Amino acid sequence: MAERAWSAIARFFDNCKKKVPGKKGFPKFKKYQTHASVEYKTSGWKLSEDRREITFTDGFEAGTFKMWGTRGLHFYQVEQIKRVRVVRRADGYYTQFCVDVERNENHELTGKNLGIDVGLNHFLTDSEGQQVDNPRFLRRDEKALRKVQRRVSRKQKGSANRAKARNRLGRAHLKIQRRRKDFVVKTARAIVQFSDLVAIEDLKVRNMVRNHRLAKSISDAAWSQFREWLEYFGRVFGVPIIAVVPHYTSQDCSKCGIKVQKTLSTRTHKCTSCGHVQDRDWNAAVNILKKALQQLSKQNTEGHSEINNVSGENDLYLSGETQPSKPTRGKRKSKE
Repeated sequence: MAERAWSAIARFFDNCKKKVPGKKGFPKFKKYQTHASVEYKTSGWKLSEDRREITFTDGFEAGTFKMWGTRGLHFYQVEQIKRVRVVRRADGYYTQFCVDVERNENHELTGKNLGIDVGLNHFLTDSEGQQVDNPRFLRRDEKALRKVQRRVSRKQKGSANRAKARNRLGRAHLKIQRRRKDFVVKTARAIVQFSDLVAIEDLKVRNMVRNHRLAKSISDAAWSQFREWLEYFGRVFGVPIIAVVPHYTSQDCSKCGIKVQKTLSTRTHKCTSCGHVQDRDWNAAVNILKKALQQLSKQNTEGHSEINNVSGENDLYLSGETQPSKPTRGKRKSKE
């Protein structure tokens, strides 16, 4: 609690010093707030000998709980566990362990460099013309969500039936969230595993969702989450992930470089100069890869050895979930 409060205050003053446009994130005290997680460091908890039970020894006296998960803690020493977090979700409580361990996996060279253009019609299109369909998890289950939401609104406020209806609604949203995350993780891992270099656009998704007509579809596509997992698996497999400026990647011709103005509804690139005809997203993916290679050659010319100067944590949750975290230096930490 205190650590989170100080973190919010420090973030606010940091935003003020950097003169971040818009709201600076002034910390507000919420009197009636039910926190969704509680975090412990190296004290306040104790594991059983078989590592299947955890006992909280702090002042709350929560007691002993059995843990169910797909990953065993017996692979790690107790000294390697740096933090323990208890998270409440709609379908129960989860225990997350932050373990100080480095994860590296072997990567065989494939001789393939990929440029990736994300979109709404297709989740992504690479520089070789291959496309991955957009699953649209939220849009697909929107009808069922409206039905569950109506049941919540019909219940009397403060009643037990309303609490049950809210729990059903939370579990429905949680199911969509997990399906989306599973799709993003598997797609990012497959791309990094079969590539030697991956080029992506440095999109400002926070600014893009200001378009109220496309905000829901953009959020449902989870572009930011996809990029985080690409960068994470890039660190694990040692594959460089290069983010390039997205300016004119859809407008420029990938063959001659002439700018061809087109609207969002125009899905085919037709160059008026060289006559090159190509799918709009495919053309953009080729331009993204070219920009990344130019950026890479420029860095090598200037003497920069680091292509992707980000390193981070390997987060493996006990519940079987995975999640990337903020970049750090030195050893990589993982959560199980």
